Amino acid sequence: MTVEVFGLSFWDDWFRRWRRERHPFFDEMDKMFEDLFREIEKMPEELQRERRLPDGSTIRTFGPVVYGYSMSIGPDGKPVVREFGNLKPSRFGLPRASEEREPLVDVTSGDKVIQVVAEVPGVDKNDIKLEGTNDTLTIQVDTEKRKYRKVVDLPENVDPSSAKASYKNGVLEVTLDKLVAEKPSGKRINVE
Repeated sequence: MTVEVFGLSFWDDWFRRWRRERHPFFDEMDKMFEDLFREIEKMPEELQRERRLPDGSTIRTFGPVVYGYSMSIGPDGKPVVREFGNLKPSRFGLPRASEEREPLVDVTSGDKVIQVVAEVPGVDKNDIKLEGTNDTLTIQVDTEKRKYRKVVDLPENVDPSSAKASYKNGVLEVTLDKLVAEKPSGKRINVE
């Protein structure tokens, strides 16, 4: 009885052939990643750092580069995708990295209040600046180590003076009272 053992190179070649024959979109994904890494190399200088290794040589590092998304089902039954991080699309479709991160934010609407929950780890609560209008909430942090900024569009009008905020373990929670639509007032008019 003979047993043939296929090396890793056989499986790599087989997988590449299979991938190209059956799924040409993998080639497109490979090209996208190559373009992405070329763009990462063009990062702003504030995101590039040089480090000296113990043997005396230096290496250049990039980052932090953060990108992610959260997907949930909205109240209308349609999917809602929220992106976060510091990679933003550019005019030419390739992402650009910035020093300022966009935090992951969840907005929930109750009967009388709207609650905004944002993940802003690594900062002190005194560094968080919040500004509110009737229909937006701006979250901003500008410290030496961390920079966050996000303008949150609220689903309904709120009273910004009613805002209550708390920050614990990197999670910011802001609760805003909804504006109550005034009931039309009137009185009965008699016809003479």
